[in-house]
Amino acid sequence: MSEMITADLVDLDLSADSKEAAARALAERMVALGRVTDLDGFLADVAAREAQMPTGLDGGIGIPHCRSEHVTEPTLAFGRSAAGIDFGAADGPADLIFLIAAPAGADDAHLTILSSLARQLMNAEFTDALRSAADANAAAALIRGEPDGTGGVPEGIEDSVDSVAVPAAASAGAATGIATGSPDVRPEEGPQNGSEEGPRNGPDDGPAERGRPFRVVAVTSCPTGIAHTYMAAESLEKAGREAGVEVVVETQGSAGFTRLDPAVIEAADGVIFAHDVPVRDKDRFAGKPTVDTGVKAAINRPGELIDEVRGKAARGEVTAAGAAGAAGTDGASGTTPVERGGKPGEGYGTKLRVWLMSGVSYMVPFVAAGGLLIALGFAIGGYEINKAPSVMDHFVWSQADSWAALLFQVGGVAFAFLVPVLAGYIAYGMADRPGLVPGFVGGSIALTVNAGFLGGLAAGLISGAVVMAIQRVRIPAALRGIMPVVVIPLISSAVVGFLMFVVIGKPIASAQKAMTDWLSGLSGANAVLLGALLGLMMCFDLGGPVNKVAYAFATAGIAVADPSDSAMKIMAAVMAAGMVPPLAMALATTVRGKLFNAAERENGKAAWVLGASFISEGAIPFAAADPLRVIPSSMVGGALTGALSMAFGATLRAPHGGIFVVPLIGNPLLYLVAIAAGVCVTTALVIVLKGLRKPAPGAVAQGPGGTDPSASSPEAKQPVAA
Repeated sequence: MSEMITADLVDLDLSADSKEAAARALAERMVALGRVTDLDGFLADVAAREAQMPTGLDGGIGIPHCRSEHVTEPTLAFGRSAAGIDFGAADGPADLIFLIAAPAGADDAHLTILSSLARQLMNAEFTDALRSAADANAAAALIRGEPDGTGGVPEGIEDSVDSVAVPAAASAGAATGIATGSPDVRPEEGPQNGSEEGPRNGPDDGPAERGRPFRVVAVTSCPTGIAHTYMAAESLEKAGREAGVEVVVETQGSAGFTRLDPAVIEAADGVIFAHDVPVRDKDRFAGKPTVDTGVKAAINRPGELIDEVRGKAARGEVTAAGAAGAAGTDGASGTTPVERGGKPGEGYGTKLRVWLMSGVSYMVPFVAAGGLLIALGFAIGGYEINKAPSVMDHFVWSQADSWAALLFQVGGVAFAFLVPVLAGYIAYGMADRPGLVPGFVGGSIALTVNAGFLGGLAAGLISGAVVMAIQRVRIPAALRGIMPVVVIPLISSAVVGFLMFVVIGKPIASAQKAMTDWLSGLSGANAVLLGALLGLMMCFDLGGPVNKVAYAFATAGIAVADPSDSAMKIMAAVMAAGMVPPLAMALATTVRGKLFNAAERENGKAAWVLGASFISEGAIPFAAADPLRVIPSSMVGGALTGALSMAFGATLRAPHGGIFVVPLIGNPLLYLVAIAAGVCVTTALVIVLKGLRKPAPGAVAQGPGGTDPSASSPEAKQPVAA
């Protein structure tokens, strides 16, 4: 820790009045020491992490942090604010601010030290000592785990300092199962009182009957894996000690993780998952009472989580055992990866949307790769290349047509995976890994019976539902080992195959044909209105669920051997509208840069390339900072572009590529006119709407050293990475 923080990185009179200004003030100290190479780039990464989840914690603590390519070495800066700064904590502003900067490729030892510091922030004596530190040297020494400059460590926090100074030992303890509630317990000894069997989770075989405290194993993880992961672990362990419960935590952080000893898991009476990213190897914990929640819940209310898991154990509520990745309880809580990630009280409408998005998200790379390969094939060999013989039978190294045929045929193979991947990963979103086999089988059958995109949706939902139903069945322990690899794939594939071939395949195929015929018959005003609607959808959430629905609708139309003219018009309109928001933001930052802060102007440069490449997410930093002005403006421009593209009759065979596939576009000049019109309208609206608001103090002028004073104002916003 000695190199991570020095007195120069401590500000005991932090005067910032917003979290953005606080981060900037501390980051400037890092820049001065050469720890950060690009101030605005680093602050953009900090803001992106902040957008994922607020970093304020109860007890007056703010921990903005990130991993960034602009950081040269792991660094910690500390600020103390008399007035307090709002970091989103439920109990109010933070007065202790820790800015943690980790390089993109930080080594494990440094990250472990930072993570151990994060644990100590849960220690009241440690934070009290920081609040009373007399000078920067004393505060830095305290954080480093050194004497405070008066010849010793402040009274009452010796354990905290030792834990920071020796992080590897603390980490090893958490990973190997050293019980925190009772030091004389040996989890690896297994069952107690001479029992020959492992613990059972029934109401008549609880911890009291075995003559030992209640045992909990927990897993904590957060998107960055530096701070919240370890704070949640410390909070759970502390609450366990106070409640007389043995808590052993596996921290899945940036420095990697060590799996809990299987004997420790087997001996546990309950499981707590506190995570904002997927838990790795989750099937290890199947068959036990489980509480699944976000990582901040473990920091703010660990006692409630422990009480909840004890209550589930008393009622005999356990997760479905035997299936790899099995999750959920017997109806008391979420039963799938999506449900576990949802918020309490979410209905199945919300979960259905997320299931469908799971499939679409995994499908998009196949669409992009296959579509661009097909587009390159057309560009090199012309539109007759789809009639070329197989390259296995005829391939001449020196002929361009042979290479064009190769690209086209490889792209066609990639495109053939669209519906199976869509179905497989919808099922995966519902039932985890056991859903993949029936999902892919059902998706392939959908292609066989010509049910297409709609058949893939139905196959994925049916597959997930069938696997979820099988996982709810209680089975003998002897059969649990073969359930995920034999029984579940066998039964679910047979059921899904029967339903797709015999029951619903033909009706869905008829519906798919009717939709195709309807699209083929669109013309005039109807086509223009459809283009406007698709443009609105593409710009509504900039890569989110609504955007993906419009994109999936368009790609489904061209994912056939001979797409119709109407389908290619729809694809052209969707891509054109999706290019409008980032290009408009780039143009706005160029034309009226004074309306944007320095980081936004920098993001505007990247938005040129992102927009030209049809990556709508390039506008997200601007929409996140000012949604009420940016999103409506983008929707107006996108609707205009979509309508004009349809009116001009522009067509597109490739599902991606932006301006780089212009040679493949029908009516390319009018197509570019449609895009330019939408970009100009959106740019004008954004400039007008931003100009009507009261500008942030210092938004126009640049501060000393090239810094942007606007970023320190209360109204300043940092961009959010896509």
